[in-house]
Amino acid sequence: MKIALWIVQVLLALVFAVAGSMKLFAFDQLAASVPALADQHGLVTFIGIAELAGAIGLILPRLTGIFPVLTTWAAVGLATIMVLATGLHLMHSEFSHVVVTVILFALAVFVVYGRGFRALQAASV
Repeated sequence: MKIALWIVQVLLALVFAVAGSMKLFAFDQLAASVPALADQHGLVTFIGIAELAGAIGLILPRLTGIFPVLTTWAAVGLATIMVLATGLHLMHSEFSHVVVTVILFALAVFVVYGRGFRALQAASV
């Protein structure tokens, strides 16, 4: 289970690091491909920062052993972003993007379960 959690955490961290970086550093290209976001620069920047912070939070706390509970909270935050992204893509009828956000949501929930709730159950027994 620990190996599966690390694999999922690393994959999620890579996906969200790339997505967050694109939102922060390539906004013009993103706005050109998604015209609905062209006038939402502040929101897109905020989401990019949140995704980068989440990517770091998935790896660094557990790896260093400093506040490892932050890994669980990073996964909760990223799952929340995916719920909101799913709603946005449904509103714009972008069903291919909905599939991706649902998969990323499921992976984030797996990390929340494995690093959070499952760990709490094991500690209380």
